[in-house]
Amino acid sequence: MLTIIITAYREEKTIGRAIESFLAQNLPSDYELLVVCPDEGTADVVAEYAARNEHVRCLRDQAQGKPAALNLALSAAKGEIVILSDGDVYVAPGAVRALLSAFTDPKVGIVSGRPVSLNPRHTMLGYWSHLLVDAGAHRQRMLRANRGEFLECSGYLYAFRRALVKAIPVDSLAEDGFISHHIWEQGWRTAYAPDAIVYVKYPTTYQDWMKQKIRSMGGYAQGYVQNARGMRSFRREAVAGVWSALRYARNCRELWWTLLLFAARTHVWLRVWWDVKWRKKPFTALWQRVDSTK
Repeated sequence: MLTIIITAYREEKTIGRAIESFLAQNLPSDYELLVVCPDEGTADVVAEYAARNEHVRCLRDQAQGKPAALNLALSAAKGEIVILSDGDVYVAPGAVRALLSAFTDPKVGIVSGRPVSLNPRHTMLGYWSHLLVDAGAHRQRMLRANRGEFLECSGYLYAFRRALVKAIPVDSLAEDGFISHHIWEQGWRTAYAPDAIVYVKYPTTYQDWMKQKIRSMGGYAQGYVQNARGMRSFRREAVAGVWSALRYARNCRELWWTLLLFAARTHVWLRVWWDVKWRKKPFTALWQRVDSTK
């Protein structure tokens, strides 16, 4: 059986598209689609789909953060394979089959999908999003998967064997990084499915961009994964990412934006060090809603 889990919060405008993108897939007959959310607006939209499709269910969490919501959904999940996604993104046709096909290898415990940016490349923040998912995440996942090395799965779309994850620390800022490493350290392989595409709208303001990056990158400074080999870090970015980022630029303007991105990423890592490592801000202060991605 397959369980699809979508986490959402105040995403009544986008949750319908997210659900429909999964229902349009060639799904196995024994599947369930669980949407976990704390708010009435999102739950009302999900209820409309549940009324028409017996495979769709809504779970109400207590608005204590994404890890707590995922723990609730995982406790209710019946599937041997679990797919995780978000309520403000949507998957491309064939994405589910691309994920599931990786599990034909009995040594694979988890598989990552491929985020694709919906933002226009002709703006600076839009260009940053394309560079980071193409020259950054996609390139690194391809390289590491081909070498049989550890890779971090994308929180926007990934799948794993349900039996390998019992629960997630409720203050984990990067639950995708935690799950990826937790399964890897049990001796399972991580696969990458580049055809499992998920379309993502990234932040359109620098303030929102900083909120999102501090939240996601801050998770890699937490004790759960900070000492894990191959995890995201400032040093790893500087060593592995600079040349591929510079080559990604098509013209002088994009090259200038690339240089500004280097400065912005340094800014993020400094904030992560200050807020997460030094000041040890609580989860509620670090996990802030990013409205421009909705």
